[in-house]
Amino acid sequence: MEALAQFHPKVIHFAIAFLLGYVLLELLGAFLKKDFFSKSAHLLLFLGVLGALAAVITGNQAFNVWEYWNKESSALMESHETYATITIFYFSAVLVLRTFFVFKKKFSGFIPYAFVVLAVVGTYFVYQTGEMGGAMVYKHGIGTEYKIKIMEE
Repeated sequence: MEALAQFHPKVIHFAIAFLLGYVLLELLGAFLKKDFFSKSAHLLLFLGVLGALAAVITGNQAFNVWEYWNKESSALMESHETYATITIFYFSAVLVLRTFFVFKKKFSGFIPYAFVVLAVVGTYFVYQTGEMGGAMVYKHGIGTEYKIKIMEE
């Protein structure tokens, strides 16, 4: 499973793109009242949750493989992991709720606007998760070949 660790930087960007694309399409679907945007939003939400699950799996592997943690980077990793967990649970709950309303044919009235609010709130969690992950790479060099060379010297 260690081989999965190298895919985290690639996989996570798909999850981010799908989830942020979902937010945009949810907005368009609600305000333009176009079924195409609403259905596309649902698909991107589903793909975003799947991508986030893959990102968590590969991220956990990356954490287990990395040997050079220090106090500051460990604290940052804990925050990143916490926000990632919140993000995946949050968007999974949104997906379950949205699917329920769609299948019950009750995704109308104020419900699409409520999901716009939920989607926009979710962007905060995506942002915070990415902010922490980016800081680990760009501030601490976590997972980079350069950092490995320095630590092994």
